[in-house]
Amino acid sequence: MTKPKISSTHICSDLSSNSCKREACARVSRYIVTALFVVLFVGSYADMLSAQETAPTTIAKRSVIPILGTTYNEEWEQVGIVADVEVEFERRDDHDGLQLDFLTKPGRFSSLAKRSVQEALALVTQAAGLNADSWTVRFRLPYAGVTLYGESLSAMAAMSVVALAKGEMVHGDIVMTGTVTPEGSIGTVGGIPLKIVAAHQEHFRRVLIPEEPDVADGDWETPFLMHVSPVRSVDVAYFALTDHHLKASGADQQFEVSLAR
Repeated sequence: MTKPKISSTHICSDLSSNSCKREACARVSRYIVTALFVVLFVGSYADMLSAQETAPTTIAKRSVIPILGTTYNEEWEQVGIVADVEVEFERRDDHDGLQLDFLTKPGRFSSLAKRSVQEALALVTQAAGLNADSWTVRFRLPYAGVTLYGESLSAMAAMSVVALAKGEMVHGDIVMTGTVTPEGSIGTVGGIPLKIVAAHQEHFRRVLIPEEPDVADGDWETPFLMHVSPVRSVDVAYFALTDHHLKASGADQQFEVSLAR
């Protein structure tokens, strides 16, 4: 510790005098008080650092999910669209259950969209053999005044959240549309031809669609240099999106369980 600088211009050279004795005692008292303050401050600061080191830290993982949908143009013609949905994933220290939040700003999610994502996430998590009771997941639609309807986002959203939980990456040039059924299949959705055109315009290399087509869609053609892959199960879909199996190996499952404790 550096010595305190002397700021006073008055120096007592003879401590035998009463005035100098009183002033010396006063200065000694001040130094003692200052020293005690420094000790207490340093001790408190050390305790604070120790508490910070031992306190649990929660690190959020974030991703942007491309969603295929349909909308109407200025002529009120139905067209395909690619929209972004932002997702944030956190693993908590407690086991109070999955906390799923859909932010209401800037954009909103319809009741059907929220319910379908919640159901799909529960099914995909179960198929992956993961425990989600310590997860917090937040979805945000970054478009002011826009409401996202329908349920065709649910499979892509659920797969992306599970990928965040497993520390695996979804390929940026692949997009998916569909729901998740209780049997673990990719459920049928409509507007596939329009969605494929929109994905091609946004330069996606591959589109995953449900194996069972919507009869209302009719016939359609695959755009040049684009791969359209019908998929039946969540396992096949997840592998296509990430190059990883949905259900981890035995060693990986034990690692996941240790993270959830």
